[in-house]
Amino acid sequence: MRVLVVEDERQLADAVARGLRREGMAVDVAYDGTDGHEKAMVTPYDVIILDRDLPGMSGDAIMKELAGAESNARVIMLTASGAVADRVEGLSLGADDYMAKPFAFAELIARVRALGRRSNPAAPPVLKAGDLELDSARRVVKRSGKEIDLTRKEFGVLEVLLQADGAVVSSEGLLDRVWDENADPFTTTVRVTMMTLRRKLGDPPLIETVVGSGYRIKSDS
Repeated sequence: MRVLVVEDERQLADAVARGLRREGMAVDVAYDGTDGHEKAMVTPYDVIILDRDLPGMSGDAIMKELAGAESNARVIMLTASGAVADRVEGLSLGADDYMAKPFAFAELIARVRALGRRSNPAAPPVLKAGDLELDSARRVVKRSGKEIDLTRKEFGVLEVLLQADGAVVSSEGLLDRVWDENADPFTTTVRVTMMTLRRKLGDPPLIETVVGSGYRIKSDS
């Protein structure tokens, strides 16, 4: 899942980003509304965590722009006010959810995951290909009943390939979905991760390289 955090309280923004990354999400951060608006309009995020009171460009203005652009991103608006009127106003702008500060991080994670499921086509809780099983909620991968220890990036790559249901996913597509904006598209990051993932998955090979296009797991594997 690709997430954007737009929050001018740097300590809070960084803490949220760290927590989301620990959950296996690719996270970008913007500390003002102008930067947040630019990133939100350029990158296809699954979920945007958007503070209402931002320098440069308000969260409300960003929300209106996203709604006008018919963005597929789901938005959680944050505010220091928990008043009902403020929640109603935020939702009326087009936000999908609304949270007042301070909030419990576990609740934020649950809401981000719920919105992420809404921004993408519904997928079964356990993804399968042949004798391979990936449980997204429990973050467990098994092959022939034996659990496989994967890094967050390896897990993310495998999850994206399984969700593609046999379709080819390009290296650029994997970078967009699994890494954040700091990933260099000209490095061998995806290729190296793919090598270690294939090694851990073992034989017979499950991931196929489609020369010039990307990678796929055949749906009938």
